[in-house]
Amino acid sequence: MTGAKRKKKSMLWSKMHTPQCEDIIQWCRRRLPILDWAPHYNLKENLLPDTVSGIMLAVQQVTQGLAFAVLSSVHPVFGLYGSLFPAIIYAIFGMGRHVATGTFALTSLISANAVERIVPQNMQNLTTQSNTSVLGLSDFEMQRIRVAAAVSFLGGVIQVAMFVLQLGSATFVVTEPVISAMTTGAATHVVTSQVKYLLGMKMPYISGPLGFFYIYAYVFENIKSVRLEALLLSLLSIVVLVLVKELNEQFKRKIKVVLPVDLVLIIAASFACYCTNMENTYGLEVVGHIPQGIPSPRAPPMNILSAVITEAFGVALVGYVASLALAQGSAKKFKYSIEDNQEFLAHGLSNIVSSFFFCIPSAAAMGRTAGLYSTGAKTQVACLISCIFVLIVIYAIGPLLYWLPMCVLASIIVVGLKGMLIQFRDLKKYWNVDKIDWGIWVSTYVFTICFAANVGLLFGVVCTIAIVIGRFPRAMTVSIKNMKEMEFKVKTEMDSETLQQVKIISINNPLVFLNAKKCYTDLMNIIQKENACNQPLDDISKCEQNTLLNSLSNGNCNEEASQSCPSEKCSLILDCSGFTFFDYSGVSMLVEVYMDCKGRSVDVLLAHCTASLIKAMTYYGNLDSEKPIFFESVSAAISHIHSNKASYKLLFDNLDLPTMPLL
Repeated sequence: MTGAKRKKKSMLWSKMHTPQCEDIIQWCRRRLPILDWAPHYNLKENLLPDTVSGIMLAVQQVTQGLAFAVLSSVHPVFGLYGSLFPAIIYAIFGMGRHVATGTFALTSLISANAVERIVPQNMQNLTTQSNTSVLGLSDFEMQRIRVAAAVSFLGGVIQVAMFVLQLGSATFVVTEPVISAMTTGAATHVVTSQVKYLLGMKMPYISGPLGFFYIYAYVFENIKSVRLEALLLSLLSIVVLVLVKELNEQFKRKIKVVLPVDLVLIIAASFACYCTNMENTYGLEVVGHIPQGIPSPRAPPMNILSAVITEAFGVALVGYVASLALAQGSAKKFKYSIEDNQEFLAHGLSNIVSSFFFCIPSAAAMGRTAGLYSTGAKTQVACLISCIFVLIVIYAIGPLLYWLPMCVLASIIVVGLKGMLIQFRDLKKYWNVDKIDWGIWVSTYVFTICFAANVGLLFGVVCTIAIVIGRFPRAMTVSIKNMKEMEFKVKTEMDSETLQQVKIISINNPLVFLNAKKCYTDLMNIIQKENACNQPLDDISKCEQNTLLNSLSNGNCNEEASQSCPSEKCSLILDCSGFTFFDYSGVSMLVEVYMDCKGRSVDVLLAHCTASLIKAMTYYGNLDSEKPIFFESVSAAISHIHSNKASYKLLFDNLDLPTMPLL
């Protein structure tokens, strides 16, 4: 008996540890998404829009790379490297087809804390002024980039470790209001860091708690040191950038290629500064010497990893959360899917590999991603094409940027953050949908402003979880029913039989960010299986509700799917009596289900809706105003379906309603 068990166990072990060729291919396709989409790339349809988008993206990558390198307290040339290598690595491992990875304001701001703490500005006079063998830069500059590279390396290691631990699925605790507030607060920090360049002031590095307020206090105390020339040039640059970009947005449907105003402004400002010698005549600060070429790779210093662990965690979490939000937004907009955990791997490897090439921490940026949207990019080929032009700048055009005024570069950065800053408008919708989410947004923003982006993110997550834990006990006092799925069939005859199935789903759970994604997946699975169903179901599928503290979801429904029947018309009734409370994510999920079903020609009716839910959904989504959606009860919704039989008579000769089983 024991021998038989051992033999069976050894056979199972051998099967588990003998990977088949198909398993290896499937694993490679899963972990290397480029193998999935590259073989099917349509050169005729996609190459031209990807090329145009790549050129426009390269302009943003160069300008933001230079500025965010300065924001990270390192030489501007390292920002060009940070715009090159992370984009290549993400194109191989990332799943977001419209995500532009590179230098990022938030991660640059976090890494600057480590750079200024370990290699402060006053050490410049203590280090040797002789140039090193790397790009001809000083020892001081090389010490600073090594610290930033160490932050990037350790941040990438943390992200890969989170991928190994499968923590991508835990990102549901980072809700949309928290991400919006954190990124808005971080954008406010970035604008504040650019004030000294916009005003042409000399200012010491100020950071730490309440550093945001200390910076403005210093500005008002030294208001007389503002250079009028820098201020006027900054205002002129901001006005031109905003005006032209608004015109591009207004007429983007009429013109095929938008005007690259960033590039035009850089060329014009550099030429004007060179001709008028603004650096010496007016004392304007310029970018300075940009070395040519890419240095040979070198490992980041491992002896300082323990000193930068705080910043590394901030880079890993803030960069990933901001990038994931953009990837999910692009996937939702262009109807494809991404794996949260795979994004951990993609961004982790981007940071690790890039750290060997003197790169600052990287992540996806909202401005660049929005630029890919507006220019019609189709795939990550646009990012790869942008890398070609970044290489041209590194090897040929870089030295010509010597005369670019820093105030113009700061203006480009401030205008580029417009997408983040206008998220203040989200406060209105949060107030109308869920006032608790509004309070979370405001408090997270305040914490981000007063401390840092990583602190604000942590506070927002803890605050959200605490509020949900506090709200769930109230929901448990309500009688909770098992989720039941009921259906009745309307048998009609034309030339053949057509079935109209009405599925009634009762979900007795609060609908919040914890279970919104799971609820959406289950509902869409039911709809997809129903569209593929050719025969009536005799048995009623039941799904028992999981424990609230275990999954906080509505469970899974397992149904047998048959062959497809394209002539079938379906209706879905959602019994909302169990929605004891909901938040912004829950309302967003319901509207998304409605819109997806509408695209599938599935009618969605909601029964037992509270006044607050009706108000929130009406405010949030562009619902169909011609058809009634909300009903007082399931019976009222069913009666509405029956009342439409007159319209069916126009299409069908006979309408035979069988007895409807209600559970």
